[in-house]
Amino acid sequence: MRRRSLVCVFVLLVGSFAGITPASATPAAQADDCSFPVTMTDATGTEVTIEERPARVTTTNPSAAQTMWEIGGRSQVVGLTQYASYLDGAESRTNVSASFGVNVERVVSTNPDLVIAPNASAGDVTPLRQAGVTVYHLPAATTIEDIRTKTTTIGRLTGNCEGASEANAWMDANVDAIRQVTADVEDRPTALYPLGGGYVAAGNTFVTSLIELAGAENVAARNHTQYPQLSDEVILQLDPDVLFVTENTATVAETEPYASTTAGETNLTVAVQVRNINQPAPRSVVSFAHNATAQLYPDRYDADSYVPRSAVTKTSEPTPADHTPSTDQPTTDASGPGFTAVGALAALLTLVCIQQGRRRRP
Repeated sequence: MRRRSLVCVFVLLVGSFAGITPASATPAAQADDCSFPVTMTDATGTEVTIEERPARVTTTNPSAAQTMWEIGGRSQVVGLTQYASYLDGAESRTNVSASFGVNVERVVSTNPDLVIAPNASAGDVTPLRQAGVTVYHLPAATTIEDIRTKTTTIGRLTGNCEGASEANAWMDANVDAIRQVTADVEDRPTALYPLGGGYVAAGNTFVTSLIELAGAENVAARNHTQYPQLSDEVILQLDPDVLFVTENTATVAETEPYASTTAGETNLTVAVQVRNINQPAPRSVVSFAHNATAQLYPDRYDADSYVPRSAVTKTSEPTPADHTPSTDQPTTDASGPGFTAVGALAALLTLVCIQQGRRRRP
């Protein structure tokens, strides 16, 4: 069993103070033709026609709700799920959640002109259509390009094309900035995102796209796809350098089998908010990318690489406070603390621990 170094223990003491408040850069946005009626074919192969701009939109998944907020369509949203409750003003919308998925009766009660149902809501599409509701079902988003396409589609369906273009421009500018941070990194840390009960995020997932964007390798994606349940033995063989944790899994590095991996024995975790790593939408991409990269590469990351939404916004609604990335320490808050010298020191020590962990490997 490898022993923890004093410097890695010190990371635990100072890491909770880490934070980030990045600032500016500039790309452009373009508007699309948003005339109605519009007919589009959804993920079920169904042609969905919308005669006029929908005044009442209900979302069955938080990623769709987040996207509506980002593209300037929040005033159209009349229903959303409990996992979108962090959005500004969400409390005034109808909560359509059931114990699993959504409650069809609640969705119908919102009298929607359009229901936007992302891939995770696949089981809700048929009963909603049988209830006489117009539903557009989005395909799974497993890459940044998928999110870009999904944002454009939602913008077109709801008459928010310019807002969708701006949201994509903002996301793309920040993705490009983050890729520049790690462009010439050769020795990237291996990572794992435990979900509990042995389940992990693996290949062909949004999670893996985010981890790779931040400059790490999802070691589970080498031989696994989707969200498999792995045995303790396999997890130990994967032996990640770092674990991605959320407010729901903050202590996972202290539990077996993770405690016996390099990440567990050196206490190396990257703390992100669960909504950012689980919800494929523009704000999630931007927040995760900056927060995770700042923790993984403190010696390379520059706070000025952050591109504010204001740099590409022309007509969209005011952006909420939590657009500015934070270090996403495990919390249910909508925002995090500012980046400090103490935070920078913690991140630097984390990098040292990764290298020490690698040198100890046989």
